[in-house]
Amino acid sequence: MNEKPNWDDLRLFLAVAREGGLSPAAKLTERSPATLSRRMLALEQVRRETLFLRHDRGYELTHDGKALLAALTGVERELEALSRPAQDNTRSTIKVSAGSWTTLHLLGRMSDLAGSPPDVMLQFVAAEAVLDMPHRTVAIGVRNHRPTASNLAARQIGRAAFAPYATPDAPDLWIKVIAETPSANWVADHVGQDVVCEVTAPRNSLDLALAGQGIALLPTFVGKAYPTLEQRGDIIAVLTHDRWVVTHQDDRHRPDVRRVVDRLYDVFAD
Repeated sequence: MNEKPNWDDLRLFLAVAREGGLSPAAKLTERSPATLSRRMLALEQVRRETLFLRHDRGYELTHDGKALLAALTGVERELEALSRPAQDNTRSTIKVSAGSWTTLHLLGRMSDLAGSPPDVMLQFVAAEAVLDMPHRTVAIGVRNHRPTASNLAARQIGRAAFAPYATPDAPDLWIKVIAETPSANWVADHVGQDVVCEVTAPRNSLDLALAGQGIALLPTFVGKAYPTLEQRGDIIAVLTHDRWVVTHQDDRHRPDVRRVVDRLYDVFAD
């Protein structure tokens, strides 16, 4: 009879997959990295699949690994739904902080993030500055670097790139954002006097670009979302960065927070 994976190994797989490596998963599961490595190899042998690409910087999921993670996440959600009190119709409030562009993107995916029907109340906090997560100001943050604080947990959700966008008939003049962000600083350092307007809110640069007033430096996930805009130049390589979903170690075990984190991962994977 063929051997089947046990739930304990699948639970350990979830930890390694979500943490992206053995060391952070070891802290979560209270198992040694050596034990986790041995159990992941055993799980791959039982399933006859390669679940991870093993790098010096961590464990990266393969196509089969991503499929298993998605399947197990669905099982978790079903178990959580069954464990909730039948008459508990209250929704917890989850604060999500992110920069202006990421918040704009997430607002367009509200139903995907809040559930259908909604099972959480999302409160978006748009800010270019990194808010105080160690003291629980927000439950979830989307960041462009992995946190270093020991009481924060992070999960990588891909990369973000920036490029210039404008309407086809827009003048070759830039819309300058007055803010302390890498993209705003790049425009300030590189476009000289070729500026049509200055704004203090990043979203206003998109509004002006859509109105055909000039060129805005936008994340590609924003620029591509508007059919009237076209890319007016190459991706600015120095602005490309990783994105991370960050939670407090104590909040990450909350079922409602974990559901939103999983949904964020799905949204950014699209």
